[in-house]
Amino acid sequence: MEIDLMKRPRPADDPDTAGFFEAARRGELVICVCQSCNAVLHLPRGFCHHCRSSQVGWKQVSGEARLYSWTTVVRPVLPSFPVPYTVVLVELDDAPGVRLIGHLPGEPELQAGMPMRVHFEDRDDGVVLPNFKPV
Repeated sequence: MEIDLMKRPRPADDPDTAGFFEAARRGELVICVCQSCNAVLHLPRGFCHHCRSSQVGWKQVSGEARLYSWTTVVRPVLPSFPVPYTVVLVELDDAPGVRLIGHLPGEPELQAGMPMRVHFEDRDDGVVLPNFKPV
């Protein structure tokens, strides 16, 4: 059965997160930071909730992470996501507290705290998504 990836949800066209997806198209993983006080702004936003500055930008990070949590989906939700698949939540090594979600096919053997690394998936519809897999 061929899966139509074009039917997968697309990231929202949002000015607060656009830089994240632009960086992914370049093969870079970035996080949003305040340029005034260096606070990490996760989830990304157009102003700093620490110092109220509107000077925010993007900082490249290594993409090295640790597995924080995961769940395996065994009942189909959308036809474009064949089951089983595993949704992973990772915490970035060089940005503690920043957690991102990834998708693994099947039911891999996983352990909390195991090293993970970003890779980029080009969906052939102009969307490139950062994803994480075990090292």
